[in-house]
Amino acid sequence: MNQEYYEAVTKLEEMGCDEEYIQGWQAGYLQNPKREEQRVTEPYDAGYTDGEEKSTENAGNWLKT
Repeated sequence: MNQEYYEAVTKLEEMGCDEEYIQGWQAGYLQNPKREEQRVTEPYDAGYTDGEEKSTENAGNWLKT
């Protein structure tokens, strides 16, 4: 596992991001196929897009409330 991935996931967890966002981010970063359409949530979709870009810039929009 690469250090950039590990550090980013740790940061997302420590920030208190939505689990769906984190799961999406991980899948996007690793270039895994998206979930089936009926299981995709808004936070997952946003995380997937950010993960593909290897960015955590938008993570603050997906904090657990």
